[in-house]
Amino acid sequence: MHLFFKSDKILSLIIVVSSCAWGLYWLPLRSIEQAGIVGSWSIVFVNACPLLILVPLILFNLDQLKMYPKPIFSAGFMIGAAFTFYANGLVETSVIRATLLFYLSPIWSTIIGIIWLKERLTIARVISIIIALMGLIFLLYNFDNQENKSLNFGDLSSILSGIFWALGASILKKWSKVPILSLTTVVYFSTSVLSILLAIIVYKAPIPSFSLIVENFILAFTWSVIVLLPSFCIIFRISQILFPGRVGILMMSEVVVAVISAKILLPEEQMFVLHWIGAIAILTAGLIEIVFGYNKNDVR
Repeated sequence: MHLFFKSDKILSLIIVVSSCAWGLYWLPLRSIEQAGIVGSWSIVFVNACPLLILVPLILFNLDQLKMYPKPIFSAGFMIGAAFTFYANGLVETSVIRATLLFYLSPIWSTIIGIIWLKERLTIARVISIIIALMGLIFLLYNFDNQENKSLNFGDLSSILSGIFWALGASILKKWSKVPILSLTTVVYFSTSVLSILLAIIVYKAPIPSFSLIVENFILAFTWSVIVLLPSFCIIFRISQILFPGRVGILMMSEVVVAVISAKILLPEEQMFVLHWIGAIAILTAGLIEIVFGYNKNDVR
């Protein structure tokens, strides 16, 4: 990130766009599940595909792993766990509910940032967090039926994903020179291993047949490697520059994309007037953060 990309506003807009791609993360997971691969294994399938690219690359760059081994593996594991639990939330509960529960992460990120990174809690950030929380409340209001109001494993996974993401993002900010290639490789390796353990131990799901894997390979590879991997690397890099509380708020653009796409493609995911008000509130919170929530110490 050189001169042009040293602008915090430009970095903020880039992370908003990159996060929008993740608002459709549920689509390949649900599509592969509908094709016959159990949901827990669809998570393994999608998250393992990037390793086909990342492993050969890291083998030629092993020195990267020796540069910052502790932050690489600690941040990689935390973000890998966040990735795993988020995917499980998308499969096990409604797309809207999983996305919203994950996006409690700005609260965890801000708390961690203040305590550990000595981040300044500006008035604009307080206002943006309050507005974002109001938006989350509106979006959560009565969108599920009475039978599904209690927290299930998918809901718990979504909450855990936000906490692990906040921890990983804080580590990235603390060690801002961690190489992206090695970090991304560790993240996807951790995600794949954790997803396999969940599929086998928690869900006790049967391993999909080789024919089903072949049939769905192009779909999984296209989404995970061509669409999601580049946007994830961008988010990683910018997380090393901006404070985690701010990154978490800006990434809420994913919420709007997830809500709108789920509303259009999943008839069972209802959206009412209050939900749209909530989506607008979240966008407003992000806009306030971009325009007013920064200071000269936010960008290296």
